[in-house]
Amino acid sequence: MVNLKKIGKQAADVPHVLVLMRHGKAEAMSQGGDAERELTDKGRKQAKRMAKALEEMGLVPDVIASSAATRARQTTDRMLQVFGDKPTVAYHMDLYEGGMQALLDEMDHTKPTHRVLLIVCHEPTVSEAAQWLVDPDQGKPQVLGEMRLGFSPASVAILGSDKPFAEWGLHEGRPLAFVRAGDLD
Repeated sequence: MVNLKKIGKQAADVPHVLVLMRHGKAEAMSQGGDAERELTDKGRKQAKRMAKALEEMGLVPDVIASSAATRARQTTDRMLQVFGDKPTVAYHMDLYEGGMQALLDEMDHTKPTHRVLLIVCHEPTVSEAAQWLVDPDQGKPQVLGEMRLGFSPASVAILGSDKPFAEWGLHEGRPLAFVRAGDLD
């Protein structure tokens, strides 16, 4: 079990917090193709539980950038049931098809006044982004190691920086936490 209050305290003093999230558990196949795969019941529960955890940590996002693929959209929609109408939400197919560059583009378009940015997307993009954005010389080795293992469904990496998102470069994010949906049970 993770200590959400402790993570929240660590994040409270950080001017800009990026939450990278993989969508919740999805069905194995869909007649509409990969982009149309829907969340399973477990995936819907994971999304809502992770939203409650982020809320408990004081990390309700100002902005959510989500892949427009069905499973990511459903993950975001479930999270909004917890967050309410506070976050500005945008769905982009580029976060499904565009890889790391699409994620960086979302960061570039985020206003400097926004403190918490949640990006909901897919593997392997979310793992690659965490690896490229995190400063390996900061943070706990355990957190860095967990990020390297990949993101199981509904997992989040929480990174922080003094810089606005558009100014982040490679290896500039301070790893604050890595939370798997299973850690919240």
